[in-house]
Amino acid sequence: MESGRKSDTKSDNKPGNVAHVPPQLSDLHCFTETEGVITTTMFDIPGYRIVRVLGVVYGLTVRSRNWAAGLGMVLKSIAGGELRWFTSMLYNGRNDAISRVVAETKQRGGNAVVCLRFDSGNLEGFAQLCGYGTACVVEKIEGSDAVATQL
Repeated sequence: MESGRKSDTKSDNKPGNVAHVPPQLSDLHCFTETEGVITTTMFDIPGYRIVRVLGVVYGLTVRSRNWAAGLGMVLKSIAGGELRWFTSMLYNGRNDAISRVVAETKQRGGNAVVCLRFDSGNLEGFAQLCGYGTACVVEKIEGSDAVATQL
């Protein structure tokens, strides 16, 4: 790359940059209020120490498809492209699953979930989503300047 020339990439990879979210999904963009509970897919949280493991927590939801929307989506799938109604349904289900993981973590006295994962499946025309992870109690390490970005 020549000096002084801007990069051709669409993302500068700077802290604070977020992924582009289509306007029709903006209210569903992978955000669920966690009420101060830190959630991460990592095995640890930088700047924090796990002081107690509380066990596996789950959040399950099963979503039904509206038959009219399902028929419309079948027709749309013939032409190709994103099936936005199903995308919205999956975002909503994912957010519900995270909310349930957080609620179970808080009920056990935890303030963090590590190794958060998602699984999904099809149950006779119903969409099943599961969020799961390890609930734990964490404390900030003295002198660490790391901040959990969702807090």
